[in-house]
Amino acid sequence: MKVAVTGAAGFVGSNLVDLLVEQGHDVVAIDRIAAEHWPTHGVTFIEGNVLDPAAMEAALEGVDIAYHMVAMITLKQQDETAWNLNTKGVRIVAEAALKMGVRRLVHCSSVHSFDQYSCGGFLNEASRRSESPEIPVYDRSKWAGEQELQKVIAKGLDAVICNPTGVYGPTDFGALSRINGMLRDSARGRIPAVVTGGFDLVDVRDVVIGLTLAAEKGRTGENYLLTGHMLNMKWVFNMAAKITGRRGPIVAFPLSWIVAILPVAEPIAAKFGSDLVSKAAMGALIAQPEVDGSKASSELGYQPRRAAETIQDLITFLISSRQFAG
Repeated sequence: MKVAVTGAAGFVGSNLVDLLVEQGHDVVAIDRIAAEHWPTHGVTFIEGNVLDPAAMEAALEGVDIAYHMVAMITLKQQDETAWNLNTKGVRIVAEAALKMGVRRLVHCSSVHSFDQYSCGGFLNEASRRSESPEIPVYDRSKWAGEQELQKVIAKGLDAVICNPTGVYGPTDFGALSRINGMLRDSARGRIPAVVTGGFDLVDVRDVVIGLTLAAEKGRTGENYLLTGHMLNMKWVFNMAAKITGRRGPIVAFPLSWIVAILPVAEPIAAKFGSDLVSKAAMGALIAQPEVDGSKASSELGYQPRRAAETIQDLITFLISSRQFAG
């Protein structure tokens, strides 16, 4: 089968390309640049901008299934580039898929398209969406992108939406994802303290399996939350450090302390070019929602692996790929 992946050089996109080739598909990898770590056979690279309708139509010619992975992740409150890429980009790819006769489109959105701040500690596919202007632009743009997709579904496109939680794990080449980078630092013994709290983290390999299951079994227009496990952050970072025999975080500061100092600490951190101490960065930990993955489990047959396995495999990957030193 001929399958296309936009954002194929990214973290999730690369893992998806690997899985699709392993499954025997001919993969059209669409991105601004080619990735050296793609499989040497079964992949055709097409340079393309998802904001260019003509380029997307050409790239999707003859494609049976398309996976839209492109997104710009940011912790900013406002960002025009992220808004356009995460909203208009979805609509342009969807319209190109409809015009070119793509049989099904799977859109990789995010748990952030749901309003984690007002969900009351529990979140599922029926929960309130990220509409408030006080919510960071990434969250709002992911929900707006889904709305753009639904307009094209109404015109006849067969599409399904997947919403992963916090994605981590191998393989991750180049600039590591935020959580992978922090786990590497902990495995180096460089994170002496963390804040209390936790979040649902999901192995990237489980996410891409979930995406392919959605392509096969998902219902048109439906959302599927792809969850992992609700993990305590101190446990996660100590687990990473234990693998390399380093000392993990000793102290876990109460989250209430961080919330109290955010109004003062956030602008100071911003002056030094850091967004780690910000409402957007801490939002998920502050909310700590229990994310219900039962819909993906019952309808798609999706099942995430153990977190300990993911952390072990990630640190092993970082060491073997020479991304651990430094």
